[in-house]
Amino acid sequence: MVYNIRDYGAEPDTGRVCTESVQKAIDVCGRGDTVLIPEGTFVTGALFLKSNMTLCVKKGARLLGSGDVRDFPVMGYPYEGFDQLCYASLINTDSAPHENITIMGEGVIDANGKQLFEAEMSDPKIKRGRAVCIRNTNHLTIQGVEIRQSPAWCLHLIYCTDVLLEHIRIHSKYDEEGNKYGMHNGDGIDLDSCRKVKVSASLISSQDDCIAIKSGRDAYGRRAGIPSEDILIEGCVFRSGFGVAIGSEMSGGVRDVYVKNCSFENTHSIASVKAIRGRGGYIRNIHYESCRLVNNSTEYGDTKYFRGALYVDGFYGADQFDPDEPHPVDEGTPVVEDIYFRDIVLETIAGNAVYLCGLPEAHFRNICLENVKAHGKYGIKTKNIDGLRLVNADISGDCSSQVGCSLERPNA
Repeated sequence: MVYNIRDYGAEPDTGRVCTESVQKAIDVCGRGDTVLIPEGTFVTGALFLKSNMTLCVKKGARLLGSGDVRDFPVMGYPYEGFDQLCYASLINTDSAPHENITIMGEGVIDANGKQLFEAEMSDPKIKRGRAVCIRNTNHLTIQGVEIRQSPAWCLHLIYCTDVLLEHIRIHSKYDEEGNKYGMHNGDGIDLDSCRKVKVSASLISSQDDCIAIKSGRDAYGRRAGIPSEDILIEGCVFRSGFGVAIGSEMSGGVRDVYVKNCSFENTHSIASVKAIRGRGGYIRNIHYESCRLVNNSTEYGDTKYFRGALYVDGFYGADQFDPDEPHPVDEGTPVVEDIYFRDIVLETIAGNAVYLCGLPEAHFRNICLENVKAHGKYGIKTKNIDGLRLVNADISGDCSSQVGCSLERPNA
């Protein structure tokens, strides 16, 4: 059965906030039913989905966040690796377990983040909401929709299993006219302790990480111990931002990730693998295959947060560090091993083509670059890597100077 939100009092294109009408349609729909967002712009506050339902945002429809923080209640849930107080997102689930939720259609979910951003930043004890935040859900499908201008991360999935994201479009940096939204930390998709995920045939234009794979931070993440694992990202296009990132909140572990047949257009990086002291946990069995990057943008250069087009970094975020000074090994020492880059072509003018730097007390292990052709301002920089293999790798740079760690050309 289909429940049209107009039948519950929602009126398009009036500017009137119709949260109550939309939520009523969600609440009364039965198992397997669909709530329909028809053509037009409907302004709402936070909406909460339930199990065994479909939210269909029809082509020509736009769900638009109200822009008033009073329409987004404060909730407790994980963000940036910890349980924190956050404003509710435009589309949510509550903390209870859920199953069989679908969000589909060719319409737009627009969180109105530019209007919400400053208001949500005014209280440092409360973190910004997302456009869509789905928690504790088994069998989640998101197809076709466009998601725009979140106050923070656009699509945040927490503790979800059996997830399909396909043919979606995410824009966290530019509006429809190409103007910057002017917000920061606007990741496209964040997979937070999620399992069995497929992201395919999607477009992400991000202000920050296009896709970030996480699993909690420091002791909090280690106690929870819920890894992100069995993730496939294929056939996607990434425009602007920082590619597909692992970490740096990865204390519950990240493993078995495959990024295949993706195109990166003016992103700073294809891959950023970030594991630092204090996190603990592990990153292992990560594959980037058959990917191409062309970056002609100098908007971002190499920094402490983004050190290259392909990078694996044990000192992420450090202003200064000594790659030769070991620290004691303890539960906060991360393990990084079995990272594979195969059939990669990249050209960047921004900085390092390849940057690989492990910890002196816990060298990163088994990193392979096979059939990689990479050119950057600088070529390859490596340090504290055991089992580094270059097979048919052509890596070059325009300059020879280095910043951060010494250049050690590994044997092919």
